Amino acid sequence: MTMQIHNEGIYNSLIAQLDKLAHHNRQGSYRTKERYYKAMKRFCRFLAEEYHLQKLANVAPKHLNAYIAKLQSEGKSASTIKTDLAAIRFFHDKMDAKHPLPGNGDLAVKLERRRFGGVDRSWSRREFGLFLFKCWDAGHEDYAAVATLTYYVGLRIHECFRLDTAVAENALRTGAITVKGKGGKIRSIPINESIRTELKKMLTVTPRGHKLFVSDDVPTHIAMGRFQQFICAVRDEIRDPDSTRPMTHHGLRHTYAARTYQELIDSGISPANAHYQVSRLLGHERPDVTDIYLAALTPGGDSNG
Repeated sequence: MTMQIHNEGIYNSLIAQLDKLAHHNRQGSYRTKERYYKAMKRFCRFLAEEYHLQKLANVAPKHLNAYIAKLQSEGKSASTIKTDLAAIRFFHDKMDAKHPLPGNGDLAVKLERRRFGGVDRSWSRREFGLFLFKCWDAGHEDYAAVATLTYYVGLRIHECFRLDTAVAENALRTGAITVKGKGGKIRSIPINESIRTELKKMLTVTPRGHKLFVSDDVPTHIAMGRFQQFICAVRDEIRDPDSTRPMTHHGLRHTYAARTYQELIDSGISPANAHYQVSRLLGHERPDVTDIYLAALTPGGDSNG
């Protein structure tokens, strides 16, 4: 099934530029060239949908940092991200580029070693509660709000940091928050009183028409990176004793998935239907991806959170 691409004209133009570069490339094995080409196509889609970028030669560090933040928010491993970066830099070196790209060590977003598959990445209630206290103690009401949005609504990090006052006001009015996810896919997720409280707080301190969690003088990818660094700084202090679970913002999405699935099962819905509904709420294109998010569920069906 072909996925819909927003700004398809721009995307096709970028692919035409990529094809010209790929046609003249004689370096690397067939497998490497194929892998790099596919990785670059994904980057082209991101550039078209998120930045409406017309020319590959205009790719700048901000595009690279934002793309990495997006991949991390989707749970991509550090090795996968590094492969994509290698592909982007490979083709970038083949063109008359306007901006040099930073090396891995100079990126605004840290490349963290991550573990996936069947690993339970969810947060416990205790860990979530302690994290909120850490946020408040540090004067970061905004970080507490971001964590709450993911814990109770399952938003990706870039979906949180894109929220503006109009989206918040509409959520309070309709009882559901509407976001644009991967591939421009729009979905609405019901909100509870905890979310209402956080949105009302943020609306009191955010000028109308502005983003809730991003100051006008700070690029979005920098704001996301600072939030992720805050989690890294406090996670050893809040992690459950003897826990080996990785603690990242993305893990809160796993917590939301496992808890929502369990609540649906407890309400009498069949496992297949519950799985489908959770997949829709998470904004997954493929339901099988949701299996990764349900690793917190034990064979008996209970989650740790």
